[in-house]
Amino acid sequence: MQGLWFSLLLTVHILVGLSLIGLVLLQHGKGADMGAAFGSGASGSLFGASGSANFLSRTTAILASVFFLTSLSLTYVASTKPKAPTSVMDTVKTEPAAPAKAPVPVTAPEAPVDSKTKDIPK
Repeated sequence: MQGLWFSLLLTVHILVGLSLIGLVLLQHGKGADMGAAFGSGASGSLFGASGSANFLSRTTAILASVFFLTSLSLTYVASTKPKAPTSVMDTVKTEPAAPAKAPVPVTAPEAPVDSKTKDIPK
């Protein structure tokens, strides 16, 4: 589920970023206002002489806010992601070891005593 949110946020973030770039490129600079005063045709545009500036600047501000929020959201989602195991041994679940038992001493079996082996020292 967390991967779905990350993918969705990343898609929205990229689309908003591309839209923001397009809107900034559409806007006129500060020097373009003087050209509009001498009849460059900006007053006959779809939004009027100052309407396009207001619409584009407001849309840019809204998209910049959305871009900022998606950036913060992506940071939060990426930082709360569960850590992936770094080795195969991290994925193995071990059971607690049983307590160690004292070693049982091993003794050699006693040979039967007969008269022939009595002379041999041990």
